Amino acid sequence: MSDSVFKRLREALEQALASATPPEDLYDLAGRMRTALVEARAGLGEMRDAAEKTDRELALLRREIETAERRRELAAGINDAETVTVAEAYLAKHRERAAVLERKAAAQREELALAERDVAEMMHQLEEVTKRRGTIDAGRSSAEAWASLGRAGQDRPELDPEQEALKARMDRAAREAHADAKLEELKKRMGKG
Repeated sequence: MSDSVFKRLREALEQALASATPPEDLYDLAGRMRTALVEARAGLGEMRDAAEKTDRELALLRREIETAERRRELAAGINDAETVTVAEAYLAKHRERAAVLERKAAAQREELALAERDVAEMMHQLEEVTKRRGTIDAGRSSAEAWASLGRAGQDRPELDPEQEALKARMDRAAREAHADAKLEELKKRMGKG
């Protein structure tokens, strides 16, 4: 995955975290962050595919090395010095290639782990921007609704804490009664079944 994908994603996330981001820019910012996150996830898939390909190449090479070692031993057993020499050269070349592939596979796994952590962090930051945008939208919607009522001649009622608490208790009692009724109905159905 190219560094530019992560660079663009990181830039979008840094913009999201800037506390001076005006609310009207959060929609655009969240959109850019989503786009960058989609690109990063696609890049993760490419990185996984490349790491798996390297692992398959390494496994194949190890099998070839095992086969060459057996052939060298068989040639040594029948005193075929020429075949032993060719097998040892083959083994040296393939062991060196295997060592390179092992380092490559380790580097790919480390890079993939780093990229996965980056994507997880970016997803968390996008969630934060989305929550922040939702809070701003809710506040804006509420304010706009009250302003509209005010223009229509309606005043915003003052909230009485005791009245609100009583209403909340009554709402909860109604929900619990409804849940109890549903539970009884379910028990009756289960008993008949």
